Amino acid sequence: MVRVLQSEANLVQCVAGGWSMAFKEFLGAMMVAGAMVCVPLSASFSANATGPTGAVSGLPIPRYVSLKSDHVNVRVGPTKDNDVSWIYTRAGLPVEVTAEYENWRRVRDSEGAEGWVYHSLLSGRRTAVVTMKSKDELASLYDRADPSSAVAARLQPGVVAQVKRCNAGWCHISGEGFDGWIEQQRLWGVYADEKVN
Repeated sequence: MVRVLQSEANLVQCVAGGWSMAFKEFLGAMMVAGAMVCVPLSASFSANATGPTGAVSGLPIPRYVSLKSDHVNVRVGPTKDNDVSWIYTRAGLPVEVTAEYENWRRVRDSEGAEGWVYHSLLSGRRTAVVTMKSKDELASLYDRADPSSAVAARLQPGVVAQVKRCNAGWCHISGEGFDGWIEQQRLWGVYADEKVN
């Protein structure tokens, strides 16, 4: 029997007030009847193995990491004096590091929202979010890296999984109640053709 696994909702909480106009415009945030509404714009990046590295860490920019804590403040700028824009409420959520400044990292999530996070709240543990063209479409998880192998589960868009390894367009992922192989293009949190060991 094939199981259908649901995504978790409410991963991001928006915090009203303290938004700079530039940041509001970037996120597409709007004030509606006095309440903050966050409408993140979609964005994506490609990895470049010969691309730039962070001046602080020496690691590639951009790169994927995950959240270490289930309470991560995302700020408008790279200091604690900057306002909190929103709060991530799920450890393990993948984010993409797009810039570094001292002990701060600018991160982007799978919805395209971007802000600054303190470096110690990030982990090198690789995770990914299942993505599909339609929210009603399910991603097949196979027993092997072969579309003719048995389907172990079907995953909804938004499901977060640990990435064990990726090679030749396939990734071995696992999570609560599932373990198997998925086409790499179905994941946000690994670059196209990226090898993960």
